Amino acid sequence: MKKLETTLVHLLLVIGIIVVIGPFAYMVLTSLTTDNYSLPSPQKLMTDTKTLGNFAQAWGKNHFQLYFRNSIVVTGFTLLFSLTLSSCMAYAFARFEFPGKEKLFRLFVFTLFVPAIINIIPQFTILKSLRLVDSYSGLILLYVGSGLVGSTFFLRGFFERIPRELEESIVIDGGGRFTIFRSIYIPLSLPALGTLAIFSFQGTWDEFVVALTVMKSEAHRTLPIALQLFRGQYVSFYGLFFAASIIALIPTIIVFLVFQKQFVKANLSDGSLKN
Repeated sequence: MKKLETTLVHLLLVIGIIVVIGPFAYMVLTSLTTDNYSLPSPQKLMTDTKTLGNFAQAWGKNHFQLYFRNSIVVTGFTLLFSLTLSSCMAYAFARFEFPGKEKLFRLFVFTLFVPAIINIIPQFTILKSLRLVDSYSGLILLYVGSGLVGSTFFLRGFFERIPRELEESIVIDGGGRFTIFRSIYIPLSLPALGTLAIFSFQGTWDEFVVALTVMKSEAHRTLPIALQLFRGQYVSFYGLFFAASIIALIPTIIVFLVFQKQFVKANLSDGSLKN
């Protein structure tokens, strides 16, 4: 009976893997085919001649390189500012004592329940008054602000799990709050920061609506806008469009591979204190 249950579990896992990986494998194989005018059958995908020509064509069409570079710049600065600000705010809410802290934090968290689409008009109005429309600064400001609450909420819970006793050695040596934050909380929070880095990068890299609203000039557009334009112009060129989509996926895969080691690490504070 137990062997049958184990077999069923393994079978379900295999089916799940096929369901998840199957469409991606089909997209990759289609991007390598020479016939761009129709969706090939699975049998044709296995027998057709493979080529990387679609990737070279996609990279050189419709200012794709420019949009790719724009997204790298916007996403990179967003990731840097988001992690820096959210970790500082989470540390303040976790370890500092000041009047109205909990009420302020609850009000802060309450904004998570406001649908992002509702904020677009007031956000655009504020950016317009600041003359930040159609600028990378304005787009980065919106991205950082929209993700700051969730990141702070996540990191605060992680910081509160770190024992206060770890701070004693630094306090004895004359270290201040910043030294404690840099030497204890940041190193011990690398798993949480790695997780946030993955999701922050992915959310910013794939974002379309805000980028379309804020960025007006063609030279400032980001990659999600480029993919939509690409899809409209080459709607029947499946190999070409899939090749462009895979190029857009590569940075996300790289970021996941870089941060996934931190993503799976256990809390490094375990065992750091003696009973």
